[in-house]
Amino acid sequence: MMPAAPLRPRPDTLVPPRHRGAWWLAALLLVAGGHAPAATVIAERIDGAAHDVRLVRLAEGLEHPWSVAFLPDGRFLVSERPGRLALIDGQGHTRRIDGVPRVAARSQGGLLDLALHPEYGDGEHDWLYVSYARPGRGGTGTAVSRARLSGTRLTEVEEIFAQAHFSPPTHHYGGRLVWRQDGTLLLTIGDRGEGRRAQDGGDHAGSVIRLTETGGIPADNPFVDDPQMADAVYTLGNRNIQGLSVATDGTVWASEHGPRTGDEINRIEAGVNYGWPEVTLGRDYATNQPIGRDSAPGMRDPLFVFEGRYAPSGLAHVGSRHFPRWRGDLLAGGLRSQRLVRLSVDGDTVRRAEVLLDGQIGRIRDVRQGPDGYVYLLNDRPDGGLFRLEPAD
Repeated sequence: MMPAAPLRPRPDTLVPPRHRGAWWLAALLLVAGGHAPAATVIAERIDGAAHDVRLVRLAEGLEHPWSVAFLPDGRFLVSERPGRLALIDGQGHTRRIDGVPRVAARSQGGLLDLALHPEYGDGEHDWLYVSYARPGRGGTGTAVSRARLSGTRLTEVEEIFAQAHFSPPTHHYGGRLVWRQDGTLLLTIGDRGEGRRAQDGGDHAGSVIRLTETGGIPADNPFVDDPQMADAVYTLGNRNIQGLSVATDGTVWASEHGPRTGDEINRIEAGVNYGWPEVTLGRDYATNQPIGRDSAPGMRDPLFVFEGRYAPSGLAHVGSRHFPRWRGDLLAGGLRSQRLVRLSVDGDTVRRAEVLLDGQIGRIRDVRQGPDGYVYLLNDRPDGGLFRLEPAD
């Protein structure tokens, strides 16, 4: 059974933020308890429908940061799209990590997502997984390597996956990584700017890939017995997923770029075809005319469609004690929109969309809930930074 038509937020459900206090206040913030880094206050208080929050900057001087990962000792790893990896300590000091795989840093390509092994910290499984665009025969493609962090250098670097069919376009790489609760790794790969590839099950482009921790193919992948499909493919019909998050109940959520408008929230499930480019609520960039159908048999409708040109990137499922009235909700970052939106989720329905940030840090590239329960963000700028949302009180 196909889901109901996607929900577009009505004007009365899209709640804007309200701000109090000084903007761009250069003051040191001391957070009681824990080991939160010294921070510069950006907004002392942003009033929300459920929680009032404070926005602080933890580090700056990052060139187009793309992803943040949290080391067990409280330090941060941040990928920078040109091909650098930054190690940031509790005082906001940054050091660069050597040994990063070679990347194709053009247009949307470069060093992309980071993910620590779920058992990172036990010695045996101290693997850092990185996704990136890399050059190869025919152009560029999305790849994943894993490595160990030794001081300020990556060691034992090994590529565990590369998409088939490298191609000339330098956009729509996808690249988001997330661990499922069963210990398998999901990787998103965009359509590489060639929409027809997303309906070709033998092509990795326009899909979500599912791998073992070593890059192998899980035996229960949905298409392993289909000779017309690539074994690694978990879903197809995805244009360019830029946000991916696993909820506490194990469900997988994604935020996906449509063309002109038509940006989506979906639940990612094995074997599902999400429709691109045959089904989309987006429009042609040049003519602003509809591209495909609103719905089609055998293809999954989106659960939510953002209003306007949102350009989603970064998605976090909230389960934090610091934000009890956000638990179970999604926080979706936006690039073109420069927004952070809270989506109130009830099962498969998005009930309400609340704007939490609206331009304060510019284009939002990544959104994460940290091990400490605070919300961390990266902005996509040549001099970007690492930011934290915390309760205002």
